[in-house]
Amino acid sequence: MSKYALREAALQLLTRIGENGGYSHVLLDREINKQQLSEQDGRLLTEMVYGTLSHRDLIHYYLTPYMKKQKKIRPWVKWLLYMSVYQMVFLERVPDHAVLHEAVEIAKKQGHKGIASLINGVLRNIQRNGVADVEEIKDPVEKLAIESSHPHWLVERWVEQYGLEITQGMCKANMHHLPMSVRIQPLRISLTEAIHQLQADGFTVEKSLLSPQGIVISEGQILRHPLFIEGRLTVQDQSSMLVGEMMDLSPGQKVLDACSAPGGKTTHMAEKMEDEGEVAAYDLHAKKAKLVNEKARQLELTIIHAKQADSRKITDEHHLESFDRILLDAPCSGLGVLRGKPDIKYHKKEEDIFSLRNIQDDLLNEVSKLLKPGGKLVYSTCTVDRHENEEAVAAFLCRHPEYEVDPSFTNDLPEPLQTSHGRSEFGLQLFPQDFDTDGFFLTRLIRT
Repeated sequence: MSKYALREAALQLLTRIGENGGYSHVLLDREINKQQLSEQDGRLLTEMVYGTLSHRDLIHYYLTPYMKKQKKIRPWVKWLLYMSVYQMVFLERVPDHAVLHEAVEIAKKQGHKGIASLINGVLRNIQRNGVADVEEIKDPVEKLAIESSHPHWLVERWVEQYGLEITQGMCKANMHHLPMSVRIQPLRISLTEAIHQLQADGFTVEKSLLSPQGIVISEGQILRHPLFIEGRLTVQDQSSMLVGEMMDLSPGQKVLDACSAPGGKTTHMAEKMEDEGEVAAYDLHAKKAKLVNEKARQLELTIIHAKQADSRKITDEHHLESFDRILLDAPCSGLGVLRGKPDIKYHKKEEDIFSLRNIQDDLLNEVSKLLKPGGKLVYSTCTVDRHENEEAVAAFLCRHPEYEVDPSFTNDLPEPLQTSHGRSEFGLQLFPQDFDTDGFFLTRLIRT
């Protein structure tokens, strides 16, 4: 695909995501597959889309001095400017003259001479005069919010919860795309064998620090590799793999996965159980439950049975105290996965955190009734907000004195995490800057 066509495709994706709330990771993957892009073109398209989204508010700050006389512009024009400024400021290998020329050509094709003239004038001014310095912003929260393109309310909230230093680390990490990681299907291939095969095929890989099944890929297009197509590998973030590792599973157990889609953690648990026992998996939506079953088939796992149900009423489906292990990977604000889904930070509102917490409380109350005495329940989220994490666990333990945090939880963590500053009496908070992963929370509770 030509660079012009790539920029056109990036603009269409950005406008759709930015204006209509489309999911960046879904639409981007679909476009790469639809156009059958080469690895190099796929990388550039991903860079333009994710980079522009991740830096949106900073780019807006850069553009503002040059746009003061302009009336409201059409959405696609705004995103064309955002995308072009991103390339000019942040992508050193892309020459400014190429960005300018193709932006003007796109403006001519999609608009008219007046729009092309506007685009040309603004971008040439930036080329000549440079962009504003964020150091001129005196308020540290406002400065961090703009330079890292995070909503002010969110930065303020994180600073209150974790302090400025950790918040700066989170915000900066969120501006860089997450490296790809995969999990082996250990009943079908060993870690050593998978790594050797990927390296022989030109991939740059290393072992995960968080899971003995995990491989981190820094170079290589895994979705087209036979190991992925044949179901010997599956894509999963390292922090997500940690859940399966911490479930303390054995073959033959009966396990409940209350919120299972898309199935990464569900299938990991079945692998840890050596495909012996039972994994009852549920999702609120029938289509998503179907995806879990499809993933299980792809990985040749037979003990997973996924179906649609609202897990806030899951005791209608099973006898009380009937499971050895329960996973509640709860619906959450998703504020830990901004590296892979940067659009989330622009769509979330503070009140979303509190409404989701009500759902988390209801789910915890309900699924906890199904665990056997002596059984273990892992609660996890892909967010970094204390209200959904430590505070949710603390409130649950107050309501349910028959539960406690498993005393062996910390000792069972992978060694790099045993001294993590994210540990508390209620669980482990992973920050995205710590191990180059998603932000993630998990804890393991035991029913006494």
